[in-house]
Amino acid sequence: EDAIARNEAGRLGSVTAEIEFCRQYEREVHALLDAMEAGEIPLRVTHNDTKLNNVLLDRQTGRGVCVIDLDTVMPGLVGHDFGDAIRFGANYVAEDSREYEKAGCNMELFSAFTRGFLSQTQDTLTADEIRTLPLSVFTLAVELASRFLDDYLLGNVYFRTEYPEHNLVRTRCQLNMARDVMKKMGEMERIIRECVQG
Repeated sequence: EDAIARNEAGRLGSVTAEIEFCRQYEREVHALLDAMEAGEIPLRVTHNDTKLNNVLLDRQTGRGVCVIDLDTVMPGLVGHDFGDAIRFGANYVAEDSREYEKAGCNMELFSAFTRGFLSQTQDTLTADEIRTLPLSVFTLAVELASRFLDDYLLGNVYFRTEYPEHNLVRTRCQLNMARDVMKKMGEMERIIRECVQG
């Protein structure tokens, strides 16, 4: 909202649809933090940048050896890590693809990641944490979209960009991911139930 009010780069007129989408789903995006504040889900230690490029892989076996880039570790919600991993790793396109209209959640990758994730974590997670995992994917996509949009409105001062509209492309990619996740929420919930029931 501050970046909108300031409109430092004079780009506000070109992003009204993106701003409206973020405002329309503000309540949903706050749901995870609201649940934490209500004591429904616990605060945990989280990585907060759960991307494949932050996993060190063994060159011979291809297996994960350890998680790197630990400067982002801090208190957070398990959904932050889960949602960010899916939003980044299960998207049909790269997060800055100029073909952002093709962005969306690859359910085969979602299912594989979820099975692996819950096979290692479900005994330590609460039922409410597990229940909120699909919403976390939507939440993180909209959160990143708003961060990219914020930077675009400010003139690309935070994220490294390669061209003036780079952050706008990233914004649109994340919003298309979020739209697709909303359509697939029921399927995500079903996959998670199946993983938990074993």
